[in-house]
Amino acid sequence: MSGRLSLDAESLYQTLCKGVGAMLTPTSRLVGITSGGAWLATRLQKDLNLSGDAGSISSAMHRDDFAKRGLADGGQTKLPFEVNGAHVIVLDDVLYTGRTIRAVLNELFDYGRPASVQLAVLVDRGGRELPVQADFAAARIALPADQLLALAKAADGRFSFSVEG
Repeated sequence: MSGRLSLDAESLYQTLCKGVGAMLTPTSRLVGITSGGAWLATRLQKDLNLSGDAGSISSAMHRDDFAKRGLADGGQTKLPFEVNGAHVIVLDDVLYTGRTIRAVLNELFDYGRPASVQLAVLVDRGGRELPVQADFAAARIALPADQLLALAKAADGRFSFSVEG
């Protein structure tokens, strides 16, 4: 069964924008996890009037289920800044088990050693399998394990959620 979740993604995005704005330092760099997190990072980069481009990062090469999943069509890692010494804010749409974040951290450190890494998410749905916690979450919800919460981006750039399962 799939359908619309009564969670206003645009309203949550505004909350995320304020939260990330409060986290920024002069050396902060935004990096979004492909694909939903990358959409968020790109829009935040513009809405927060930050110079340069946001980065995008893929978890594909460091996933613990790589042999089963293979390479996803999420995109490749693109970090248009020096990672060494940067204060990196990683953005994701939905935080669930923590396995994607673990893989992304491994990928990020392949590019250098940041001064710090923080995590900001649109939705924390609980269900952690690893000790990972967001520094900022626009919302926290509970969903059954058999349901998937997915962020969608319309042609006009607006966000919405769907739930599948």
